[in-house]
Amino acid sequence: MCATERDGAGLTATRLTALLTAFRPGDEALGASELARRTGVPKSSVHRLAGHLAAQRLLERDGGTFRLGLKLFEIGQLATRQRGLVDAARPYLADLREATRNTVHLAVLEGTEVVYLDIVRGPDAPALPSRIGGRFPAHATAVGKAILAFSPEPVLDKVIAAGLRRVGPRTITAPGLLRRHLAKVRADGLAQEREESGVGVICVAGPLLDRFGTPRAAISLSGWSNRVRAERVAPAVRTTALTLSRALS
Repeated sequence: MCATERDGAGLTATRLTALLTAFRPGDEALGASELARRTGVPKSSVHRLAGHLAAQRLLERDGGTFRLGLKLFEIGQLATRQRGLVDAARPYLADLREATRNTVHLAVLEGTEVVYLDIVRGPDAPALPSRIGGRFPAHATAVGKAILAFSPEPVLDKVIAAGLRRVGPRTITAPGLLRRHLAKVRADGLAQEREESGVGVICVAGPLLDRFGTPRAAISLSGWSNRVRAERVAPAVRTTALTLSRALS
């Protein structure tokens, strides 16, 4: 394949990826004009590429609009490298939720963000923006900080270099303060955040460490900041994280 062909194939792959990732939570179907606006792909190309994706069942036509196809769900179920982790963790997450009646998360770090692999929502917890498969800036979450505290220095450097944007009213946005905070997390073995990810939310998280002390994931418990006392739920989160870490080793 010549350089021109490689460049053309690369552009097509980039545009196809842009179309598939243009959909956001809550989107039912998008028209070609909206897809073009979100992706920067010319509308004529959107029609052509979306037609190819629909032919492969990655998109579905809905009149003059497109929606994500079920084939993507099938691929996701096969492709997730964390399926074993989710299955192993689910009983522990359920027990922690039952004991506290608050929402429990399981998340991994990808780049500078955490990706939520599983969420068991509690009846007494606030409505959180997190969703399975969703992402959130690592520095603004307890699960993210639990992982970052035990990660190699270059991992944290990458997060800081990307910018510590403010998410909640108390998000840590100063690199030096974040480093000092993570040092305390390493010493305590647990991470906490109070209104860093959102108004009125408190969260306590523990890392899932392998036998070498490397974080594989983290679990967290989230609730209302005026109802949940971190010191009371911390032992349950710590015990669950340690027990699950041993079970995964």
